[in-house]
Amino acid sequence: MSKNKLSPELWVERYSDYFLYFTISKVSDREMAKDIVSETFLAGLKSKDNFKGEASEKTWLISILKRKIIDYYRKINSNKGQAEVKMDYHTGHESGDWLEEQVSGSSMDSGEEAIENKELGQAIYDCLEQINPKHAKVFKMKSMQEMDTEVICNELKISSSNFWVMIHRARTALVNCMGQTWFKN
Repeated sequence: MSKNKLSPELWVERYSDYFLYFTISKVSDREMAKDIVSETFLAGLKSKDNFKGEASEKTWLISILKRKIIDYYRKINSNKGQAEVKMDYHTGHESGDWLEEQVSGSSMDSGEEAIENKELGQAIYDCLEQINPKHAKVFKMKSMQEMDTEVICNELKISSSNFWVMIHRARTALVNCMGQTWFKN
């Protein structure tokens, strides 16, 4: 089995556009997204000796990018109280890896929070059942199963453009559904 190799001199050319669009979809701020992508490449360079070649170069860099995005949200939320984070959440603020990451990544300070998060998770699944089935499938594959966009496109035989349209429509439908069911108060 041949091991994958790193080519840092080609990272910007190969991955910067994809990483930028991916990051913008997570942080909704183009300048911050550029900074996060730059930090990702820098972190990759610093830790290139840790690359074992078991994953592709792109997969390895995406894992670094995802950690950088998570770090970004940890930093901006570290100064907020839990109520403020929930308030942003209720107003439809799109952060992290979308709703399901917020549920799975939050700390459980009480049994009440655990119950609320379980109910929220169920509400998300209920809403996914109500939206276009193909959009729901793409959303689940990308956001919940954390599959790579290219893999999803190949598996479903859709173009990258079609994929992003479907993700957008799924998220819009979920926001509308959650607004009518979960966040109605």
